[in-house]
Amino acid sequence: MSDAAAPPGRPMPGVRDGQVTERAACVLAPNPSPMTLDGTNTWLLAEPDATEAVVVDPGPEDEGHLRRVIDAAERTGRRVALVLLTHGHPDHAEGAARFAHLTGAPVRALDPRLRLGEEGLAEGDVVTTGGLELRVVPTPGHTADSLSFQLPADAAVLTGDTVLGRRTTVVAHPDGRLGDYLDSLRRLRSLAVDDGVSTVLPGHGPVLRDARGALEYYLVHRAKRLAQVETAVENGYRTPSEIVAHVYADVDPVVWPAAELSVRAQLDYLREHGLV
Repeated sequence: MSDAAAPPGRPMPGVRDGQVTERAACVLAPNPSPMTLDGTNTWLLAEPDATEAVVVDPGPEDEGHLRRVIDAAERTGRRVALVLLTHGHPDHAEGAARFAHLTGAPVRALDPRLRLGEEGLAEGDVVTTGGLELRVVPTPGHTADSLSFQLPADAAVLTGDTVLGRRTTVVAHPDGRLGDYLDSLRRLRSLAVDDGVSTVLPGHGPVLRDARGALEYYLVHRAKRLAQVETAVENGYRTPSEIVAHVYADVDPVVWPAAELSVRAQLDYLREHGLV
């Protein structure tokens, strides 16, 4: 779910179906919009010689899309053995129940309401399917249940809506919290600095080949927006809608409702820290 502004990081020309890294392929959902960019990136993950695959974020409940994901797995001789969710927003998770019915694969998520099967996901979990290893990285902030998945063998991380391939994401107040989001960005940056993660596989938009650069941009952007909101309050702007019209004047008004969610989260953050 996008907000505004575009991170650097040598994005690919655009998101298209097909192999992106040795173990990750994208199947783009047909739900483009100002909020979802080109559409939701459904990720199909597998070891090169494996017969089992993992799907991250089946996307909306679009029968054609869900069957295209299954077909993409079957064309490479694989069956979908597991479904993982980065978070519960409908453009990522709405199709999960139907997809599980079509494939017989369990659905694992942080939020128990989204799970289909006995196992959930939690910090420190390592998911292994068909020899593929994914490390669960809690990244709350966009939503309380947001997760990322580190794919060490490809030096990559799947970020859902925490980091997008184009523009920046919404802190979806009140469920999303800015303090949590900033901590999550720092945690992801540490994966780039300390663990060698170089590639971001986002939930929307093109792949980013400079993970560290993208995350540092996100942190700088958030600091600038927070300072702008603080200054707007000092100058007499009071309501979130007034602040959005002032601070986001250079942004397409179609995304102002999303920006207002982020502004509400920023105002909460400033109040919590005694800054307004």
